[in-house]
Amino acid sequence: MSNFTQEQSASRQKTLLVALLLSMWAPLTTGIAVLMSTSTTQLADFIRRTVELVALFVSWWVFRYIARNETLTPVNKAAMEKISGLCVAAAIGISAIVMLVLTISRIGVIEPGGNVYPGLIIASLGVMVNTWFWRRYARLNREQHNSIINAQRQLYQAKAMVDLLVIAALGAVAIAPGHYLTYYIDYLGSFALVAYLLWNAIRTAKQTIKEPSVNYSNNQR
Repeated sequence: MSNFTQEQSASRQKTLLVALLLSMWAPLTTGIAVLMSTSTTQLADFIRRTVELVALFVSWWVFRYIARNETLTPVNKAAMEKISGLCVAAAIGISAIVMLVLTISRIGVIEPGGNVYPGLIIASLGVMVNTWFWRRYARLNREQHNSIINAQRQLYQAKAMVDLLVIAALGAVAIAPGHYLTYYIDYLGSFALVAYLLWNAIRTAKQTIKEPSVNYSNNQR
């Protein structure tokens, strides 16, 4: 089993920490946007961002813990890696299930409307940030494969794709809030989020379970 150098380990820890710190603002800003509209897609997006924040924290903490503990055996390291990856998969899956229940419960009850522009701005910024992290994690994983980094790559790929779906749904509400098609677009947007996230959760879980390798530097302090 190959190990990360100190520089490689530090670089990955820094990326995980920056991603975590930036994501801390997402639930707050999205929550404020939810209060300003009645979009089902936007409320579902708020739940998604909150659950994902927990998964990001677990991934950062596990990577940092493994890198700083020389006494951990390769078996223990591999087990912790799998736990981190499965937390990411679980976060994505839980988000999908909550979105599905929420969307079904609101059908025919709440009409999409209100001020969706804050949500559009947040989702647009999210596409740019999440795409950057997606590419960053993909590059790091190509440089030297690691299951935690690979799970983050998949998570940020999902986050970027979901933000695009949110933009499409909220854009329809912004353009024609009173049109009957907007109602269906908003709810179809939510169901599209559910389908994509469930697929991504299953894929991430399967790949995590199959992971055999552990790549860490035991000298990182």
